[in-house]
Amino acid sequence: LKQEGISYLAGAELPCLIVNVMRGGPGLGTIQPSQADYFQTVKGGGHGDYRLIALAPASVQEMADFVGLAFELAFKYRNPAIILADGVIGQMMEKVVLPVQKPRRTDAEVIEQCPWATTGRTNGRKPNVITSLELKPEEMEKNNIRFQAKYKQIEENEVRFEEIHCDDADYLIVAFGSMARIGQKAMELAREEGIKVGMLRPITLWPFPTKVIAAYADKVKGMLVTELNAGQMVEDVRLAVNGKVKVEHFGRLGGIVPDPDEIVDALKEKLIKK
Repeated sequence: LKQEGISYLAGAELPCLIVNVMRGGPGLGTIQPSQADYFQTVKGGGHGDYRLIALAPASVQEMADFVGLAFELAFKYRNPAIILADGVIGQMMEKVVLPVQKPRRTDAEVIEQCPWATTGRTNGRKPNVITSLELKPEEMEKNNIRFQAKYKQIEENEVRFEEIHCDDADYLIVAFGSMARIGQKAMELAREEGIKVGMLRPITLWPFPTKVIAAYADKVKGMLVTELNAGQMVEDVRLAVNGKVKVEHFGRLGGIVPDPDEIVDALKEKLIKK
């Protein structure tokens, strides 16, 4: 929904925060948990070559923490940001420690820090025209080149991820959101059986931790990407690995959330027994 508006926000370089708590689909689907909006979020659901800064929380604490972080990144880069949570996290109840409330920016600070904003013409300032429209192809290309340079800067500076027991791992589970929590328990169960499994959790789905995953491709025997979808983030993992190591996918659909034992069984069946 509203993908054209999101594309406009990116094209006009208007910072904002979008929160998407994913449910099952397609169509009317179900209200049960899903992670099937990954493609829509990281590949861009609207028109044009734009990107969203995408944060994937794995706890209620992170749901709260990422609100402030997402706004900071959105204003830092003048780009829309999104918190991409699944229905498990969206309906979960956990204790949360809230940060100290930051004072609201003064009018003077807004003018100083956001010179592009529509704050009213004072002191002879030229009008701020905020638009994504450019009818001259040469100028539109210049805008796009500038956007791509900004996206490159974000990719270089804002990648976030979590590593658990990856140092000695023979196999990696790669997962985000609630599936990372289930995957961590699966990792613990596998290690109890003597299988050295590590857990890699992308926190930013874009920018994606491509270089980190590529580095592990030289160290492990295989990777299992677990998602609540038919296989979406797994494509980015395979691109990062570039054929150096086997990458398999395990997913559940329709709102079904797997048990850790199912992930262990998939790890054995898809990677270890082959």
